[in-house]
Amino acid sequence: MNNKTEIVYVVDDDEAVRDSLTWLLESNGYTVKCQPSAERFLQALQGDHKETVSCLILDVRMPGMSGLELQERLLAEGIPMPISFITGHGDVSMAVSTMKKGAIDFIEKPFKESELKVLVEKMLTRARVDYAKADTQKNTQNLLSKLTGREKQVLERIVAGRLNKQIADDLNISIKTVEAHRANIMEKLNVNTVADLLRLALSESNK
Repeated sequence: MNNKTEIVYVVDDDEAVRDSLTWLLESNGYTVKCQPSAERFLQALQGDHKETVSCLILDVRMPGMSGLELQERLLAEGIPMPISFITGHGDVSMAVSTMKKGAIDFIEKPFKESELKVLVEKMLTRARVDYAKADTQKNTQNLLSKLTGREKQVLERIVAGRLNKQIADDLNISIKTVEAHRANIMEKLNVNTVADLLRLALSESNK
């Protein structure tokens, strides 16, 4: 039913909640990994592949690092993992705060199986998109890292709309040298047209 590489993480200090969520989610075909604290989750995440498509169901209030603090940590580390918070407190202002920082949803205990399934699929759908974007950006960065310093200077000017003669004047090199650099850039970035080159370079600068 689901890709086995997709993981639903559950972080809650209440063992009964972890057991309940595990049972509900696994019975619907999801791979579930539970942790009793934010600290344990972060330790376990180091051992898991951070680029695995995943989402996180997270308790708001826990001893030690809170769910909100864990959300901040994941945001700071740039880990594209959709989060939904669970709570028994129904703190509306806290819900607004988490949503503003990108949380998918905020649900109160107890929760219905049908609602949970819809929520998890919504999060995984978002995760697939986010991880695909992250993978594209990583590939783009890898390609750009192949360029020499001079080639990067030429590329910056191509993106700025400078003509070969203008680039040659800017860098005090010959037009033939500019043309050679352009050809090398196109080959290293695996693009065939200037339009493709611009799309790739602009996607990195606008990320």
